[in-house]
Amino acid sequence: MRKLRKTEEEKILYKDLSYDINRVLFDVRKNLGRYKNEKQYCDAIEELFFERGFVYEREKIIDKESRSKVDFIVENKIILEIKAKSFITSNDYFQVRRYLSDSGLKLGIIANMRQYNVLPKRVINSEID
Repeated sequence: MRKLRKTEEEKILYKDLSYDINRVLFDVRKNLGRYKNEKQYCDAIEELFFERGFVYEREKIIDKESRSKVDFIVENKIILEIKAKSFITSNDYFQVRRYLSDSGLKLGIIANMRQYNVLPKRVINSEID
């Protein structure tokens, strides 16, 4: 039996939820600007998540041995990691990969709120089909 190819739209993990999270990120950035610290951004994101009815956990420890603590887990599907620095590094990317591996979730998003444009980066957990 031949497998059917997925359309491009079907390949995008959690498309609608990702869009809604990005909308929150853009709204927070529009309201706070570029030069706040990570905690201020996370507080504002949490406020909008609450107002908009998201199910989320903040600063959740996902691995007690390594003390891995994610900024947000949204709808028990997506890890959201917020940064407020000049640029995202490979260490930030590997941090999210580690969080995905430890949690067993499929998708992570890194958002650097300090860059000129907020460009959320999607990180896929390739260990899970």
